[in-house]
Amino acid sequence: MKIYKDVDRLNRRLGECGNQTIVFTNGVFDLIHPGHIELLEFCRQQGDVVIIGINDDLSVKRLKGERRPIFPLAERMEILAAIAAVDYIVPFSEDTPRELIRKIRRIDVLVKGGDYRSDDVVGREEVEAAGGKLCLFPFRSSYSTSALIARIGRSQ
Repeated sequence: MKIYKDVDRLNRRLGECGNQTIVFTNGVFDLIHPGHIELLEFCRQQGDVVIIGINDDLSVKRLKGERRPIFPLAERMEILAAIAAVDYIVPFSEDTPRELIRKIRRIDVLVKGGDYRSDDVVGREEVEAAGGKLCLFPFRSSYSTSALIARIGRSQ
């Protein structure tokens, strides 16, 4: 099973990972596009176990507006679970993943998109204080879910 709604269960599973490198990234992951796939494949290149923290529907609405998410949480998690680069998915309800990062006992590599500055990455301090590191994903594509939604709207 890839989807963990209980962080304690996820931590028990991670306890079985031994010396494997555990990678974490997070996001909304609504309307999966090639940019998402590039990010997830980059995460896989950084380590052995990839955990995705995914915003629940209420936090997406707060962050992106009332018309989002396009797909509800269960469907977004199902889509992510089908992607080979993803090992575990855990939802969170806050606007940022800080609390989730604090609850996960071990994150060796925190990955965020290159549109962030290191100092602005939520959870960086927690991961680095525990001996992990931040790795910024160098964008290779110009995909954006918001731009994709706008393009679909124009084509209607």
